[in-house]
Amino acid sequence: MSTTSDLAPPAPPVWRRYLELTKPKVVALITFTAIVGTLLASPGWPPLDALLWGNLGIALASGCAATINHVLDRRIDEQMARTRARPLPTGQLTERKALVFAAVLGLTAMAILSFLVNLLTAALTFASLIGYAVVYTVWLKRATSQNIVIGGAAGAAPPVLGWAAVTNNIDPNALLLFLIIFIWTPPHFWALAIARRDEYARAGIPMLPVTHGLAYTRLHVLLYTVLLFVVTLMPFLTHMSGLLYLCVALVLNVIFLYYALALKITAREELPMRVFKFSVTYLMYLFAALLVDHYLPTTQGSVL
Repeated sequence: MSTTSDLAPPAPPVWRRYLELTKPKVVALITFTAIVGTLLASPGWPPLDALLWGNLGIALASGCAATINHVLDRRIDEQMARTRARPLPTGQLTERKALVFAAVLGLTAMAILSFLVNLLTAALTFASLIGYAVVYTVWLKRATSQNIVIGGAAGAAPPVLGWAAVTNNIDPNALLLFLIIFIWTPPHFWALAIARRDEYARAGIPMLPVTHGLAYTRLHVLLYTVLLFVVTLMPFLTHMSGLLYLCVALVLNVIFLYYALALKITAREELPMRVFKFSVTYLMYLFAALLVDHYLPTTQGSVL
């Protein structure tokens, strides 16, 4: 006779299944960096339509890309412990329903950005969506161990999108924010790839630890972290930000560099996930520092 503990857990509510398709934690970080781009694009408070509609459109487009990723990666997700409980591998949602949901999100996002923001933001957002959902997921992810480096361009775009929502152009300072996220992505994701190396190998995904080994990947996490240290000083050196940002960036980079060095010289099993989790905190605090610095009169525009 079955007991309660033998029974499978109840399926989550339908709304939660659809929400999970959008990768809400990832989209939250993406939207945050886009909002920072929107706010930094104005000396004061940005236009409300750009702030509200621009970032809503970016968030919906990100959710659309994530949903398409779920559909295209369903068979891979079934083979990995980290992802096999997602709505599609478990049969909680069908691929058809997921694609309809993605279409609704994508069309709504493009309509909002095209008619309520500007066409440049809509075009750039659409290019980012295709870059992640199609180019990265369908081709790069399966074709090269440098998949996350090349594909990282799509994930680094949100600050540029948020900036373009205000200015209707591509500003050099926005590209600097793009560069920070672009360089941050490899050490962030390779730390996770080290922790999940066996799963990626079983799924046939040529992540760097699978194709080149753990020692090689640890070295490249360290090298990219050093490069990130240098790149994140550029907002201060170009007078985009002031002393507050510089201090926060230095502290965060020292901690990240410590983690990367520890990952390079030790083989502690828990360390890759600690590096991965810290890297998320790192990016959030770094962009928050940019934002606070921007609105503090005592630090705004300060230089050595």
